[in-house]
Amino acid sequence: MPRIVVFMSVTLDGVMQAPARPDEDSRGGFQHGGWAVPYSDSSMATAAGESMATTGGLILGRRTYEDFYSVWPKRTDNPYTEVLNNAQKYVASRTLKEPLPWVNSTLLKGDAAQGVARLKGQPGKDLVILGSGELVRSLMRSNLIDQYILLIHPLLLGSGQRLFPDDGSPQALRLVDSKTTTTGVLIATYVPA
Repeated sequence: MPRIVVFMSVTLDGVMQAPARPDEDSRGGFQHGGWAVPYSDSSMATAAGESMATTGGLILGRRTYEDFYSVWPKRTDNPYTEVLNNAQKYVASRTLKEPLPWVNSTLLKGDAAQGVARLKGQPGKDLVILGSGELVRSLMRSNLIDQYILLIHPLLLGSGQRLFPDDGSPQALRLVDSKTTTTGVLIATYVPA
């Protein structure tokens, strides 16, 4: 059975909103988009490559899927383009309709937690969630997350959407691996305790 793995960049104060581009997600007046880019290095690229090499597919929420689709298929100068295009993508959405426009995309209809639970019950490799904060939080409430790979950036933003909500239920995690990049990002891997 596959594990559900969250692979996420966060700041020290837990912000996960718009790490890659200034125009990625300005909801709530967020003006710090692209905050993770200055911290990229080969260690982070290696971690991303290792995660993608062992995955059986991606799980994305609607907003992340639409954002990725607007950017990645058009990039020809990036090694992740081919990986993302070729990966099986499972999309949690109540509003999208099939056929989905990006190759290898399958709609998880109805309740996201039920759809992911069905995927988790099938044989196969791990399924990785990129971005998709609302989806991650809903799966956390249903105890469906098996591993968190958090790229914790040495940065405080003070505002923005956070990965772990203030009203979330307590959950103990156990650190199973950690690495530090040349730019001070801590790549910490946690599993539920």
